[in-house]
Amino acid sequence: MPSRSVPSASPVPASAAVAVVSHRAFATNLAISLRPNQWTKNLLVFAGLIFAQRLFDPHALTTSIEAFAVFCALSSVVYLVNDLSDRDADRLHPTKAQRPIASGALAPAAAWTAAVVLGAAAMTAAVLINRSFAVVGGLYLVILSAYSVSLKHLVILDVLTLASGFVLRAVAGAVAIDVPFSNWLLLVTLLAALFIGLSKRRAELVSLAGSASGHRRILAEYSPYLLDQMIGVVTASTLIAYAFYTISPEVVQRFGTDRLIYTVPFVIYGIFRYLYLIHQREEGGNPSELLVTDRPLLGCLALWALAVVIILYG
Repeated sequence: MPSRSVPSASPVPASAAVAVVSHRAFATNLAISLRPNQWTKNLLVFAGLIFAQRLFDPHALTTSIEAFAVFCALSSVVYLVNDLSDRDADRLHPTKAQRPIASGALAPAAAWTAAVVLGAAAMTAAVLINRSFAVVGGLYLVILSAYSVSLKHLVILDVLTLASGFVLRAVAGAVAIDVPFSNWLLLVTLLAALFIGLSKRRAELVSLAGSASGHRRILAEYSPYLLDQMIGVVTASTLIAYAFYTISPEVVQRFGTDRLIYTVPFVIYGIFRYLYLIHQREEGGNPSELLVTDRPLLGCLALWALAVVIILYG
């Protein structure tokens, strides 16, 4: 197999990065720092709506859209905190050095102010939805902010913390419209998030090669072999947990059908496709980008969602 080149991890001078982004307006640099391209992760908020069979309930749908907007704001606050905390390390990364905060195009004081204002507005909106939703949103903000500041430096806990963010998104979507959420589905969400988080760590480790720990020091605690072992365990666990969820008596009784088992092939293909992109294409460092740029993966997700809706509502 021909060797693949990996991006250089040599330090990028701050002045060079500023030259790229300095022409942008303040609002543009702030909008980029909010990372709207990462908001696809918050689509998990709609899981409770779909699996509670409330998709065509206008009030529940409106509330879920509001909850999605709140989590987009909360996740953007976390991204601001993360970029502020990582700005020195990001300057050593071949692409992250051009982020507005790392490059100096967006002043830290302005970023902190935006984070506080946006966080306060988001939590106010969360309280207006309902108190339980506000509690889950507050937990998400605290836990993921703690990750950005310190937890990301603790081996294994770093990935578990990231995975908890996905679980909290799913729980938030359910409590927003006051519906129960299956424990099986929470387990599947946790395992799938661990799969993505570990895969992202592996992609970072491989792409940055010998300079990985210089950019993110927690990567020194991992190796491709260790991550492959963890990914193998999580992959098998995710598939088994999802299969058990689709045929569990609780689910069959609630939905009046055992046909969710027919969606398992989509899950298998999606996971295997992601593994292929990691190992053969050396991608996976940005899961949100892969989700919208890799057509087979996007098509698989769309077909899975369509199959779920047809089975649950048809």
